[in-house]
Formats: sequence, structure tokens, C-alpha cells
Amino acid sequence: MDPAHKKLLEKQGYRMVGNHSAVKICDWTRKSLRDEGVCYKQKFYGIQSHRCCQMTPTLHFCDFQCIFCWRVRDNYVPSKIDDPETIIDKAIKAQGNLLSGFGGLSKVNKEKLEEAKNPLHFAISLSGETLYYPKLSELIRVLHKRNISTFVVSNGSQPDVMKSLEKPTQFYMSLDSPNQEIFLEVNRPDNPKAWDNVLRSLDELKNMRDKTRTTIRITLVKSQNDEYPEKYAALIERAQPLFVEVKGYMFVGASRQKLSLANMPRHSEVKAFAEEICKHCSYKIIDEQARSRVILLMQEDIPGRIMRFEGK
Repeated sequence: MDPAHKKLLEKQGYRMVGNHSAVKICDWTRKSLRDEGVCYKQKFYGIQSHRCCQMTPTLHFCDFQCIFCWRVRDNYVPSKIDDPETIIDKAIKAQGNLLSGFGGLSKVNKEKLEEAKNPLHFAISLSGETLYYPKLSELIRVLHKRNISTFVVSNGSQPDVMKSLEKPTQFYMSLDSPNQEIFLEVNRPDNPKAWDNVLRSLDELKNMRDKTRTTIRITLVKSQNDEYPEKYAALIERAQPLFVEVKGYMFVGASRQKLSLANMPRHSEVKAFAEEICKHCSYKIIDEQARSRVILLMQEDIPGRIMRFEGK
């Protein structure tokens, strides 16, 4: 990696892990440590914000250039692929180093800070398309053996990998366009035929539902992809995910070079669009978090939606 680029990433709060991975402390982890609120994933699913390690094994390597993405994309290709054990050990160590400065802050919950040094959850989603890491299945297996839950996020460009992937605790697929025309404008794939792969990935998501918790996430960008709720509904019905998240775009990071503050919808607008989707499918609003501008849809709520985790 270019040394200047690496220095910029470290200034932004990233910590490099091996040759192609990275860790960054999530803002909600910071808030939770100060008892100022928690991520919607804690409210919706039970993922403890202060014990979540936000990381990626494919730093800035992606085949989409989504206009709303806050990450920088450079598609750096490493000369060596790291093994999962090394990535996990170094990620936990890097997380601990990043948290070390919190010990001197008076507003930090000291009990939470101690717990945070031993993550219970890996959010494999920080940057890049995670399914390009060739040892992702092994990474998931090793984490599960360590009693660490896994949230894997994909852009839907790799249906064949999805088919053979070791099933994580919860699998996310982004669906940010209701049709191919908007997809090409909003997601900007390197492969002009990528929409066909997205449709195949929706079918794979349906096949995964009896093996893991499946999720479709729609990032709603005002005046860009906030139309045709009936077409979103049809795609959701095709995939039959356990969860659907309709989340508002946030005007942060690299996306500010492509969009404006006017493209960030209010929570009320996100909810109104989610309600329109619900009119055309079997899903309904189950929960919401206004601070994150996110709505949770399900066909029916389930007793195990909010998971319980035990860790040391």
C-alpha cells in the first residue's frame, strides 16, 4: 500500500491488520463506552456495541463505486493473503490499542471498557467487498469456535461465493436500487452486467434463510434511489430475507465528494418510504431507531430476534 495512503487511513482512525485487513472503532462503540446510546444492531438484534469489532479483510477492495459510500476505494492488491488466525489475533490487539486511550476519560464506563477488550462480535463490513477474501469461510469458522458472532456484509456481486460460504451469524446483502437503470447510476459497478449477479444473489439469499439470519439492507439516498417502492418490494419477496433494513444515507466521508447534504433523508422520510414498500409485500415495520435513521421490517417478529450472548 502506498505509504501516504496508509498514513491518511491511520489519521482517519484505521489500524492496519496484516497485508489487507483493518480495524476501526465505530462511533457507536465510542458512544456506548460513554453511556450515550447504542447502535441499532444492539436494539434490533442484541449485538453489544461496546463489544463489537468493526473490521474488514478486504480493505478498500470493491467492484462497486457506490455514490453513497463513505469509504475510499483504491483496489490495492496484496502480495500475500493472510490466514484467519493471524487476522483475528491482530484485529483484537489493534482494537485494544485503539481503546487504550479511553481509560483516562472520566465519562467512560470502566466496566464496559474492560469488556470491550474481548470482542464478542465481529462486524465484517468496514470497507471493501468482504467476499473477495478467499479464506472468509475459514475466518467465520475460527471466530465461531472462539464464541465470537459474525455479521458479514456483501454487495451481492458474488452469488457463487455466497452459495458455498460458511454461514455467519447474520448475513447482510445490500440492495440499493430497485432496477438495473438506477443500479448502474447509484452503485456504479465495474462489471456492467453486475445486475444479473445481484438478482442471482437474491436467490442465494433465499436459499440461505434456513441456515443463517438473512438481511437485506437498503441505503436510501434522497432524489437518487428513493422511488419505485413496489419494485423494491418485489425484490424483497424474491429473496424472502428474515430482516429488511431501510436506512437513510448519511452525508459523511468520501460520499461528500459525490453527493450533498440535501441527499440525506430525514428519519420521517425513511419511515414513509419503508411504509410504501410494506404496502406491496408481506413485510411490516417491526422496530426503528431515529438516531440512526433506520427502520426494521419483518414478515413477523420472532422470539429470538434479539440474541443473547455469553462471553468472558
